[in-house]
Amino acid sequence: MTVMAGVPTPPGPGQMPPAHLRVTNQDREHVVEHVKAAYAEGRFDKLEFDERLERAMTARTHGDLMPIMTELYGTRPAPSIYPAPPTARPDAPTESNERLGASLAHLLTVVGFPIVGPLILLLTGAKTSPYIRQHAVEALNFQLTVLGATILLPFTFVGIVLIPVLWVAAFVLSIAGGISALSENSFRYPLTVRLVK
Repeated sequence: MTVMAGVPTPPGPGQMPPAHLRVTNQDREHVVEHVKAAYAEGRFDKLEFDERLERAMTARTHGDLMPIMTELYGTRPAPSIYPAPPTARPDAPTESNERLGASLAHLLTVVGFPIVGPLILLLTGAKTSPYIRQHAVEALNFQLTVLGATILLPFTFVGIVLIPVLWVAAFVLSIAGGISALSENSFRYPLTVRLVK
């Protein structure tokens, strides 16, 4: 342990803390878990287990805990007794139910649920699947844009003529979005105001 300007520096990784330092509850629990693991492996009998458990639980300094760990592992570092959590592979294929949910976010708009469909998928499936969320948000933003354009366009003569074209385009694009989601591809609607993030 080094001292800089009168302040002790904590030990680095792999270094043993000084024996006189006080232990925390976490330090005690760490040693207790190793004692339990050793007992489960048959390295201690019941009497030895109870004795080491009591020593670990009543330890005040690292010097009290070190003999227990040295007895178990010698001078090598103690292994982790908790398995590492599985890491998600970024290139893992999307589940079929996720693809179906993402596709429904687009296709429900075609069968008469233009805003409700994507909203339902956003509030349910999106909580567990980023893929569904991505498609549901895109479909919802597009349908909100179409709704806004449908309300605003009738104020001009050209707008009245464009409304049927807009609806046909929305129908075709929603089907394209559904197919794209089933094919495990991202999909972006053109000319969309993205209010929902």
